[in-house]
Amino acid sequence: MNSIRRSLTRSLSSLRKKPFPIPHPGPLLSQSEPVDEELRAGYNSKDFYPAKPGEVLANRYQILVKVGWGTTSTVWFARDMRGNEDEPEGVVALKIANTNSHIADNERAIEQYIAEKDASHRGLAVLRTSSECFEITGPEGRHVCFAYEPMREPLWLFRRRFHDDMIPLPLIKAYIRILLVGVDYLHTECKTVHTDLKLENIMVSFEDPAVMGDFMNNHFDQPMEYKIDSIGRPVYRRHNDFGPLRQLRNIIPKIVDFGHCARLDCDDDWGMYPIQPDHYRAPEVVLGCGWRMSTDIWNLGVILWDLIEGKELFSQVYDEQGQYQARAHLAEMIALLGPPPQELIKRYRSLLEYQWPQPITTVDYRVYESSNQFFGGPFFDSDGKFLYNNLIPDRNLEATLPSLEEKERENVLSFVRLMLAWHPEERKTARELLEHPFLRLK
Repeated sequence: MNSIRRSLTRSLSSLRKKPFPIPHPGPLLSQSEPVDEELRAGYNSKDFYPAKPGEVLANRYQILVKVGWGTTSTVWFARDMRGNEDEPEGVVALKIANTNSHIADNERAIEQYIAEKDASHRGLAVLRTSSECFEITGPEGRHVCFAYEPMREPLWLFRRRFHDDMIPLPLIKAYIRILLVGVDYLHTECKTVHTDLKLENIMVSFEDPAVMGDFMNNHFDQPMEYKIDSIGRPVYRRHNDFGPLRQLRNIIPKIVDFGHCARLDCDDDWGMYPIQPDHYRAPEVVLGCGWRMSTDIWNLGVILWDLIEGKELFSQVYDEQGQYQARAHLAEMIALLGPPPQELIKRYRSLLEYQWPQPITTVDYRVYESSNQFFGGPFFDSDGKFLYNNLIPDRNLEATLPSLEEKERENVLSFVRLMLAWHPEERKTARELLEHPFLRLK
């Protein structure tokens, strides 16, 4: 009987998928040349897992090609080796988080919550959550890994597929509608703020599975460039160019990266710490007035300029050294939207002395205890007057949309003013915005 079992086991094992041969190494780069994640501020090579093409993780996923990187992770297309050899091949996007990253632990918990909260809500399909999560051990400790549906590319790269890097307006409207459905689910059902909406965190699906298949096949003939850094870790240069669009059908935008999300389960729950990318930051965040779901709505409103005009709405948020300047950002908000309401300024003044429960330390090891300290306030005096009128540029919101004809510009501005309101409570919700005439497709 035992011999029969051993024979059956060997027979079944022979049918299981085997790892591909380890690909030949690509060209070796100079150790002094910064590659991908090495470009980020506060980079520490020891934080990153030393992934190599051909490596198998969790006895299931074979790493094949690096397609992305971030401040706390790298992303690889990996072959799912589940099933037998005669079954179709599966590919996942495998995100390998930095060692002992608290962001990854938060991401794992929030993604599970999002996926399970209400599976019947149509907005869930717009939020890319992981199909599996597991841990591996590297030289410096544990790494959390997430397996995701592979996506074509983020919106910042997708827009380059079009003439003059401009996505057609009807397509933008369709995508904003889809994204608002996802945001509605995140806000109303999950009571969660994304806090990090930007072009990098909105990705589009493949228009045809053959695009990814051809990309993977071509990669075997063109191995990735790499270097060996000063501690012996291999650093590969990502390959993420899937070529021209073959068609526009079947392309769906999805919101990704939930590592910075904040759950605000109760109506009186407020976030107080700094959030959001610099030029997308909402005024209540800069002023330290507390933020809720409407902060994401501001964020989406600003993104519209990236999509329609191909450039950022706020153009003076950095100084000559590339440092974020909150006072200049507020000055530009005043130029484009008019002065903030006195009610918001009074709330700001009342919280000037508020200190966070725990101080935060930035990548340059500076310690901050309050929003006022972090953003370099104060910004308004006791009479509610802005202290930096000399920074207010001669700009108006109407002139920021030169690519649109007058009627369409009015429609866009009518829509976006409901998102870019100074007072958070005056912004429309995602569900309310879905009813706006701007989003109606002719």
